Amino acid sequence: MSLDRSFSEQVERFVEDKIAEFHKQRAANVDALQLMTVLRAKNPYLFRAKNIQSASEMVEALLGARLSSSEEGMFGGFMEALAVFVSEQRCGGRKSAVTGIDIEMERDGVRYLIAVKSGKNWGNKSQQDKLRDNFQTAVKVLRQNKGVGEVQPTLGICYGRFKTVNNGKFLHIGGQSFWELISAEPELYRDLIEPLGYRAKEFNDEFHAKRAHAMNRMEREFLEKFCRADGSIDWAKIVTLISGDA
Repeated sequence: MSLDRSFSEQVERFVEDKIAEFHKQRAANVDALQLMTVLRAKNPYLFRAKNIQSASEMVEALLGARLSSSEEGMFGGFMEALAVFVSEQRCGGRKSAVTGIDIEMERDGVRYLIAVKSGKNWGNKSQQDKLRDNFQTAVKVLRQNKGVGEVQPTLGICYGRFKTVNNGKFLHIGGQSFWELISAEPELYRDLIEPLGYRAKEFNDEFHAKRAHAMNRMEREFLEKFCRADGSIDWAKIVTLISGDA
């Protein structure tokens, strides 16, 4: 890492510890998957339109969609925790107790209220409206204290390439600029990538073994419950399970 040695070691220790937790969560998540729970959450018409013919193909599609969304959420939590840690170590930031705000920190005479999101496609319109409301409330409360100077609500995005924009309600900043804001280190966004590979092969080998077991277990159950004697999929039975009146 190109950072000073003390900080780089702190970041490495934090990442290695937290990434191990992420991988454990990921493995536990695949272990806990149940066919009926996953199936009920999906659109049967979409799977039928894709002309899925086999139990293995169906289970692969179900597993892939479910694991992708859950891993994104878990990893987003990791990135947000990392951002809080970095701001604490480099800019005197702290985890905020204010609803919807992750980091409070001061830099160059500005008090930043930062909501951290993993990627730019982080929420629907109602969630984005809620964030604006949270910012407005937090700023209003802070400005009741006359000793508070400039307050800057900020949406910080962990990855992506886009311009820093202040829309009048909050600052929108991401990627390299976001990590530099909370660390005063212009190259931190690149230096973070290496420690994420900590024991990656070991963790992924374990995960893929558990995923294969889940595939076998769910495929066997799917064959028993949703395939006819000739091996064809009983789509009427699936759609009744998912959409039939209770």
